[in-house]
Amino acid sequence: MRVLVACEFSGIVRDAFAAYGHQAWSCDLLPTERPANNHIQHDVRLHLHHWWDLIIAFPPCTHLAVSGARWFKSKETEQRNAVEFFMSLVEAPIPRICIENPIGIMSTRYRKPDQIIQPWQFGHGETKATCLWLKNLPRLKPSNIVEGRNGRVWKEPPHPDRWKNRSRTYEGIAKAMAEQWG
Repeated sequence: MRVLVACEFSGIVRDAFAAYGHQAWSCDLLPTERPANNHIQHDVRLHLHHWWDLIIAFPPCTHLAVSGARWFKSKETEQRNAVEFFMSLVEAPIPRICIENPIGIMSTRYRKPDQIIQPWQFGHGETKATCLWLKNLPRLKPSNIVEGRNGRVWKEPPHPDRWKNRSRTYEGIAKAMAEQWG
């Protein structure tokens, strides 16, 4: 299967699908953090009309997540652009689509997510409510429910890479996606 992982600089989901023998590519404006020849450093919108069987997209949540609601009034243009970007992924001519984002305005601007998952359902003892909007994909089944409900992600201290550390997909979630959707 040909898999495009959109807006992923980490390579975590791409590599999970590649481990199961899929032709998996990541695409992001940033270079990948992991060594790989299968990373496209480009605007993903220019690659949505290719030959993909599945796209898993992680659009930036800065202007979409409810955690930033107090700044929405002063960032109407940025929010409109973020919604348009999200919708360009929804409308991609790809048979199977998953779009991931935290709880935010897309639940009203687009529709409610098909599923909300937590890292502790996939082997990580942490909380981070993550919405999934699905097209022609089943809901992810929890693969490794563990104890612990630590909210580490929102406690990330201020520093230049804070947003990167908060946005990386958990390995257990990536593996479940590859096992269940691949």
